[in-house]
Amino acid sequence: MSDEEAARHREKMEKRKAHQDAKLRDKTIEKGLLIVNTGSGKGKTTAAFGLALRMLGYGRRVGIVQFIKGAWQTGEREALSRFGDLVAWHSMGEGFTWETQDRARDVAAAGRAWEKACGLIADPSFALIVLDELNIALRYDYLDIVAVLDVLNNRRADLHIVVTGRNAKPELIAAADLVTDMGQSKHHFAAGVRAQKGIEF
Repeated sequence: MSDEEAARHREKMEKRKAHQDAKLRDKTIEKGLLIVNTGSGKGKTTAAFGLALRMLGYGRRVGIVQFIKGAWQTGEREALSRFGDLVAWHSMGEGFTWETQDRARDVAAAGRAWEKACGLIADPSFALIVLDELNIALRYDYLDIVAVLDVLNNRRADLHIVVTGRNAKPELIAAADLVTDMGQSKHHFAAGVRAQKGIEF
């Protein structure tokens, strides 16, 4: 790189830094966030557990409620169990809806999971709550969206909540502070590759 190119690069980066610094000066609010990970792509729950790990790194408690997935043995559950009382993990589902084929049973399971979630949300010792696949329970109207939003919107000011699952309801998206729609460009399932330990579970 010539001296002239290096100088141009430095000038460009100085302008970029000034712009970024100005943007950061405007960001003064600190609050608990309602985060929604949705979309047809892989990684919604994985991203939520990444936030859980980040919070645990600061010694803060994390609560996890799984609305659809049952008591499957997963790598993330094994890993997070090593944090002891810093993690409260509750798998409350009975499998995907096409497996149970019993709407009344699914509604009852979702109701129990929501009751557990409300208990965690009300507990001031938690810094982050992950409501895994809550979007699925809402999509099939296993839970009342108005009642759910009332609890989420009235959580304490410093509590972060992550909701995962495809097909997030528009009302939830409107209420959220951060929404990530994970798209899918390519998936190995289409090539006949089965779910694998350490990748899917």
